[in-house]
Amino acid sequence: MSRRPGVAVITGASSGIGAEAAVQLGARGWTVCLLARRADELADVAERVRAAGGTASTHPVDLTDDDATTAVVATLLEAHPVIDVLVNNAARSIRRPIRESVDRLHDYERTMAINYLAAVRLTLALLPRFLEQAADGRGGGHVVFSSTMSSQLPIPLFSAYLASKAAVESFARSLRAEHGHAGVTTTVVYFPMVRTEMSGATAIYAAMPMMSPRKAGGWLVKAAVDRPTRVTSLAGAASEAGMSILPGVLTKVITPQLRRMDRRLARRTR
Repeated sequence: MSRRPGVAVITGASSGIGAEAAVQLGARGWTVCLLARRADELADVAERVRAAGGTASTHPVDLTDDDATTAVVATLLEAHPVIDVLVNNAARSIRRPIRESVDRLHDYERTMAINYLAAVRLTLALLPRFLEQAADGRGGGHVVFSSTMSSQLPIPLFSAYLASKAAVESFARSLRAEHGHAGVTTTVVYFPMVRTEMSGATAIYAAMPMMSPRKAGGWLVKAAVDRPTRVTSLAGAASEAGMSILPGVLTKVITPQLRRMDRRLARRTR
């Protein structure tokens, strides 16, 4: 069921998927609160939102910092009596074999800090407002979590990134199980590879077909407006089902194919 325009808080909104989602929500008449570290880029996105017909405010913040997050939440709550949707989209990725990570625990700590703990921190800070809104008939709240199709498959080389996404997916399920009946719901969005600044950090991916940021932003809009439990591709859903039924077989079949794909991509980008 499509809903009226409301207020959405979007993290990772200075570029890529978050920026595209903000502009598309603005075109639907939404008010968007843009959160990210880079103030100049947030200002550019806000202008795009306004040009599309929406309302935008910018909030430069490091969401791994407790005090900074507390301050930005206070600003958001003061400015908006109702916050309809929180989109936890900010993320970082690291591509590295586990055998090369034995002395790099900080890789896992950094990805957990933004991909998991920052999302949980912001969600917990807004949860009391969502519950209040639900109790007095203002519609509760919806929390969207950006994740990856790679968590639905046995993907090598991204152990730190995928562990953090698995953690946030479990948190989303628990949040819905505990508070869905009270009006606080969640959507997990399982993106395939998207051509963004983050994916561009891996050189061989320049030759790989990917989803556009605009289309990926549309997936976040669907999550915010229609509020399904998840947004995913047919391939992602089939892979997830296969991993539930025959995880060993699927892993044995897929991982050699992925290694061959990496070799092909490397040859194409030389």
